[in-house]
Amino acid sequence: MILSTDEAIAVLKSHGRSFHFSSRLLGQTYRARAARLYAFCRYVDDLADEASDPAIAAQELLALKVSLQTGQASEPCVLSMIDLMQELSMPLTPVLSLVSGVQSDLEPRRVKDQAELLQYAYQVAGTVGLMMCIILDVRDRQAWPFAIDLGIAMQLTNIARDVGEDAHKGRVYLPDTWLGGVTAAQIPHPTADHAAQLRDATQQVLSLAQTYYQSGLDGIHYLPNSARYGIVVAAMVYREIGQMVAEEGHRSWDNRAIVPYSRKLATAAKALTRYALQPTSRQKNIHHDPRLHLHLQHCFGVNNTAPS
Repeated sequence: MILSTDEAIAVLKSHGRSFHFSSRLLGQTYRARAARLYAFCRYVDDLADEASDPAIAAQELLALKVSLQTGQASEPCVLSMIDLMQELSMPLTPVLSLVSGVQSDLEPRRVKDQAELLQYAYQVAGTVGLMMCIILDVRDRQAWPFAIDLGIAMQLTNIARDVGEDAHKGRVYLPDTWLGGVTAAQIPHPTADHAAQLRDATQQVLSLAQTYYQSGLDGIHYLPNSARYGIVVAAMVYREIGQMVAEEGHRSWDNRAIVPYSRKLATAAKALTRYALQPTSRQKNIHHDPRLHLHLQHCFGVNNTAPS
């Protein structure tokens, strides 16, 4: 049986509070599609994050890829995703890339440098930006690089927020070139020197995220008016998570930043005011910066004018 819209929205409300908050501005059709996509992404993440046996999880993710390729599945949220892909002629490549990114999390993980960090962020979140373009009826491929960047920015925010939680799972996404070799085992209770390295690396991740947020928001004019403000609010509220991490001295190895509802409301009001007053004609003169995709040249939907 396929996942219903109400069930998908319930998953969004339970697991994606910031996205559920902003989804109300998308309109009924787009909100329903976005909720179905979120439920699928949540399912994929859970296959890795809640697995008691990585080998079994690997088999399940491989089976999921087969289901997506054949259009046959028994899991309701996967059936819903397949139906959504067929309904909207969604490319298969970014969906499979998302699953591959999650597969890479099944083993203890370290990220070598900024290039590897961005490649990972593309796989697990830039691809979702691409899928959201299709969901929101954006067919102009010039919009894709901006959508990828917004997804990357949100994933970088996740990484900055979840340093401690990821370490408990044996995952370190802060690049070695920034972190100086601090291990996952050392992160929950760092020495003074290690704490300083963690703060510096987290600050660098959030600084990088700001660059990608700005690019993502630069492309907002590609979206239909009925969805534009929902995405702006989602981006600005999610970016506020990073601001809260910064306010805590970039310390996220023993706490998790959550944006209070009152602060979400204030952030949403500022976002709507800012983008409602910005002329669309001026936005259309903005071109994507190819340097942002320097390390993503072989990825689907990126700005392929990036220098090699």
